[in-house]
Amino acid sequence: MKKNRRRHLILLVLVVAASTAAWAVVPRRRSRDADSAAKVASLPRIHPDYSEIVIPPNIAPMNFEVCESGSRFLVKISSENGDPIEIGTRRSRISIPADPWRSLLQANRGGDLRIDVYVEAAGQWWRYETIVNRIAEADISPYLAYRRIGPVHYRWTRVGVYQREMGTYRESVVLDGMSLETGCVNCHSFANNDPAKMLIGIRSLRFGNAAILAVGDRLEKIGAKLGYTAWHPSGRLAAYSINNVCQFFHAAGTEVRDVIDVDAAIAYCRFDNGSMRLVPHAADKTRLESYPAWSPDGQYLYYCSAPILWTESDPMPPPQYADVKYDLMRIRYDIDTDRWGEPETVLSSQETELSILQPRISPDGRFLLFCMCRYGCFPVYQPTSDLYMMDLATREYARLEINSEFSESWHSWSSNSRWIAFSSRRENGGFFTRCYLSFVDEDGRAHKPFVLPQDDPQFYDSFLETISVPELIDGPIPVAAKALADVARSKPVLVDAITGASKPAANSDPWQTVRE
Repeated sequence: MKKNRRRHLILLVLVVAASTAAWAVVPRRRSRDADSAAKVASLPRIHPDYSEIVIPPNIAPMNFEVCESGSRFLVKISSENGDPIEIGTRRSRISIPADPWRSLLQANRGGDLRIDVYVEAAGQWWRYETIVNRIAEADISPYLAYRRIGPVHYRWTRVGVYQREMGTYRESVVLDGMSLETGCVNCHSFANNDPAKMLIGIRSLRFGNAAILAVGDRLEKIGAKLGYTAWHPSGRLAAYSINNVCQFFHAAGTEVRDVIDVDAAIAYCRFDNGSMRLVPHAADKTRLESYPAWSPDGQYLYYCSAPILWTESDPMPPPQYADVKYDLMRIRYDIDTDRWGEPETVLSSQETELSILQPRISPDGRFLLFCMCRYGCFPVYQPTSDLYMMDLATREYARLEINSEFSESWHSWSSNSRWIAFSSRRENGGFFTRCYLSFVDEDGRAHKPFVLPQDDPQFYDSFLETISVPELIDGPIPVAAKALADVARSKPVLVDAITGASKPAANSDPWQTVRE
């Protein structure tokens, strides 16, 4: 009897699967019915919003949900060359088969991608206006590294750095803070989008505050707390900020957290001899210097600088915190002689009346992408933070059209200068940070952004972590997570981040409210 019951159950499953497959893969009759559908004079509502965008030819299938009421759904995806894709389903979720998707995109670089949505409701088929996207000629970097962190306000619970293959949905751990006994993992940076040249910061009560240098197979634990880090294009050194940070809280608002630098300076580390030194004129004791970024030729270090408006005896946060605005500066550097020039102002906060933060220059050297917000140094907590683009040939700049009413921050360029990844809080009322992608044309115009695609189009609706600090890289990080964790757990040789001299253990809290 058990065998018969099992046999009947298997037959039932096969019948259901076959009927579903007949509709999902070859919906011929319904496709013919849809050809006579009544027209709807509007675009269909889909989620995520993948309409009227420029998409990379090497992106994973951009699955979506049709947000129109109906009992059956038919989606046709087509372009000039190649076979169209037809998907029929009784569910509103549209799952695009990977192989036909890749073939269609590769055969139509630079062309249009048309998405036709049909919905059957009350026995009547309806056809919405065609969604027309453009397939870019240029690929996006094949991998993305980013930080995942839960909704925390003071103590980290779980935080890690992950990498994602852009052509699929495959995600893997780079370094998980849980391997450091709930440590903090942050400030990952790469040389020229190269995954084989990486610095990643750690903070752990047991294993210390350090940076892990990963160059090819070489792994080294630098026993100093490096802040925001920028590799020199040569790969021979990196500039980094030294930040004494204070976090505090507002009584009300969508974002109640706020951050200021109590003190900040910029230093650099030469990997050939292990020396650590302050950058002259970017370590002024009367100013706050942060967010270093190199020009692609390595001749200039860009950074942000603001005057210190308080004394050591002032309470924290100081009453003048909302008056702090950063200028955009740069200073010339000669790597062969290890000499620095004089600082010059690229863009003044006096001119913009906003705080200028997080400069990143396109690899072709043409454009500078940066944030501006009402005040302060931490744009991800500032709803007023927007992205701006500067033409470095003319130094003219403009607010990008891709901004929202919520915070835009952490951003990076693809190695071909045609794509940017950035953090945005535009969904869910500004509560959670997500990664968005945008095509940048040769004139520096950023096109309508779209959220990083996931297999499940409803993924972000229930994902209670932020995805931030996105770094586009040209391949997978070659070092295994276990190898990085083993090095992170090794005994640190603590050194001063300014001089490289030995020093005692430091505070491992993510936010410091007093000067070290």
